[in-house]
Amino acid sequence: MHVDQARTMAAYNRWMNNKLYSVCAELTDDERKADTGAFFGSIHGTLNHLLLADRLWMGRFTGVPFSVSSTGEELYSDFVELRSQRESTDEDIENWALRLTDDLLDGTIEYRSIVNPKPRTDKLWVCATHFFNHQTHHRGQLTALLSQAGKDYGVTDLIWLPEVMSEG
Repeated sequence: MHVDQARTMAAYNRWMNNKLYSVCAELTDDERKADTGAFFGSIHGTLNHLLLADRLWMGRFTGVPFSVSSTGEELYSDFVELRSQRESTDEDIENWALRLTDDLLDGTIEYRSIVNPKPRTDKLWVCATHFFNHQTHHRGQLTALLSQAGKDYGVTDLIWLPEVMSEG
């Protein structure tokens, strides 16, 4: 991964989150929170996990730790607040990506995983790639849940990101 990729993925993250939250806003709170058998239980649970994981990784990346007790901990039960916090975090992610350099990405990061809390040291580019891949993975789960709910979220392909399309 190099800085252009990180910046593009940060823009993609914001674009997709805006799209999916707009569609999720069409659902009732009960529909968003209904247990669908998904890994994090519901649409709301999956949205919450995405925000939680992004904040964990941003804490690691920026040196300002974010602490939770589990990867399924609910941060915000209110959808409007969850959405507002998502937008704020997406702005933080884009600002972080703008400050990246290829030298930083080639450096290492030390952290502890919640899943396996032993100390780890990895290349920052590997962790940044995981960070963006993790987002895409769980948004894929969300799109499946939204499809099952009869909702159309539109195109999700990176090549349709407006910033990418304007380059072509």
